[in-house]
Amino acid sequence: MTETTQLRLTEIFYSIQGESAAAGRPCVFVRLSRCNLRCTWCDTTYSFKGGDQSSFDAVLEEIAGYGCNLVEITGGEPLLQEAVLPFMTRLCDEGYEVLIETSGSLDISPIDDRVCVIMDFKAPGSGMVDKNLWSNVDALQSKDELKFVLLDRADFDWAVETCRERELFGRVKDVHFSPVHGVLDPSLLAEWILEEKLPVRLNLQVHKFLGVE
Repeated sequence: MTETTQLRLTEIFYSIQGESAAAGRPCVFVRLSRCNLRCTWCDTTYSFKGGDQSSFDAVLEEIAGYGCNLVEITGGEPLLQEAVLPFMTRLCDEGYEVLIETSGSLDISPIDDRVCVIMDFKAPGSGMVDKNLWSNVDALQSKDELKFVLLDRADFDWAVETCRERELFGRVKDVHFSPVHGVLDPSLLAEWILEEKLPVRLNLQVHKFLGVE
């Protein structure tokens, strides 16, 4: 079996989608191993190393067992594995609605056009702002989404300035502003959004309030 038909997996699980425009919907999550970033607030550090090699067929069989049409590829950083590109195409070919959450530090242009890209540009509070690959902005499509995880007011101001300077509002389906869970008060972030009259979604990681993955 060739490397291009295998994925290194941390886990596959079925849960409520907690973020993005699909928040609240049942979803099958395919979490791939390895990440090229080390964000200060990361809540999935267990995916940085290890993982098990699985064939496309095995992963697809497990996904099918959940009887759910929505599938999200996440990590870690899923685009570190080249095999994820043909795997997502296969998912699309089999009729799944496919999302990928990626940090924005790696080129998204090779991703199948049918996949909804949720790109998570890193604010200064993450410690990874210098890893943002800004050429990805040109590859974004109207069906895609952007997410900014914000630690404090400085991150918020940076995100607003970035969205305005790079004309991100209106470029994609949704721009999400997400408070670092347990650090930035969501009600405070809501106030800032309203004060600035921003065309964004407040993203609250619904799954964490439910106590699920």
